[in-house]
Amino acid sequence: MARVLGLFAKWPRPGAVKTRLAAATSAAWAADVARAFLSDLVGRLREVGDRRVLAFAPHDAEPLFAEVVGRSFALVPQADGDLGQRLSSFLNDQFAAGAGSVVVLGTDSPTLPPSFIDQAFAALRDADVVLGPATDGGYYLIGCAGRVPPIFEGVAWGGPTVLAETVARLADPARRLALLPPWYDVDTLADWQLLRGHVAAMRRAGIDPGVPHTEALIGTEPASLGTPATS
Repeated sequence: MARVLGLFAKWPRPGAVKTRLAAATSAAWAADVARAFLSDLVGRLREVGDRRVLAFAPHDAEPLFAEVVGRSFALVPQADGDLGQRLSSFLNDQFAAGAGSVVVLGTDSPTLPPSFIDQAFAALRDADVVLGPATDGGYYLIGCAGRVPPIFEGVAWGGPTVLAETVARLADPARRLALLPPWYDVDTLADWQLLRGHVAAMRRAGIDPGVPHTEALIGTEPASLGTPATS
């Protein structure tokens, strides 16, 4: 049965993405960050799974995404509704198309090791649901095998209790849950600073971070961050 990787992405238009980061920097620079994350993840994930699908928003952005993904991802528009409704719709569509397992992530974790996704697919051989806990209280990845569990309704999306609320909805003991290691999303200025430090540490340790577009932005932050731009 096919292993489908879903990547949820919003086109990086200034003012429409990374609004918390934009509030501390600028809408234009935050959009540059979102664009770099998207480009890096498409590159990092182009061989993960048996099939890759990018669920995009808004609906008129398909030509823009097509230039970024080339042939590495199929493109489908995200459904309407809140994040839970969009995730549920995507998962149901993929299972209806013959997927055996589906793993979904967003574009907020550019340094996420692709091996975590391989681990998620492996876990779904025995588990019904796999979650990748995010350090902000949500999750950076969710995966399901065979069918969509009732875990997407009534969740306070974007808040610090998303992971806890999701686990609470897995009340049926017959549903088997697997967990990945925690990882971090980048939504705020503090998150960006964590990312900067992590990338610098990997470079110092002789490890290629694998995020060339993101790395190119490091050191070019707006003066409002208190970090001088470098040429």
